[in-house]
Amino acid sequence: MNVTSKRIFLLLICSQALHSIEEYHFSLWEVLAPARFLSGLVSADLSVGFAVVNVTIVALGLWTYAWPVRRNSRYAVHLAWCWTILEAANGVGHLMFALASRSYFPGAYTAPLLLVFSGLLAMQLMRGRQAARSGG
Repeated sequence: MNVTSKRIFLLLICSQALHSIEEYHFSLWEVLAPARFLSGLVSADLSVGFAVVNVTIVALGLWTYAWPVRRNSRYAVHLAWCWTILEAANGVGHLMFALASRSYFPGAYTAPLLLVFSGLLAMQLMRGRQAARSGG
């Protein structure tokens, strides 16, 4: 992965951190059953469970950046694609819920950040693949 891809990846993970803070602030677990389920697996106090799950997600993203991505491991591009797809789906999902409800849905404010950075990262990853195929 090139330096630009690595920086965009880190921005994507930072966007996820902001997104998680927004979801927590607006109590996503109260309005989305899967969030409530996952939170309940971690703690009887759903707000604590939700925080733990989201801190774990962001920590995993930061680890992915710090270890495989920055060090250009052979799995870095594959992991970056996984994060790209996950975060794009996350962003789209929140915006779809907001549109369907015709009102604010927790996570909708920061969802565009996830879409922008996942889109930019996807473009960088595709350019890298094209450069590798052409020998450049």
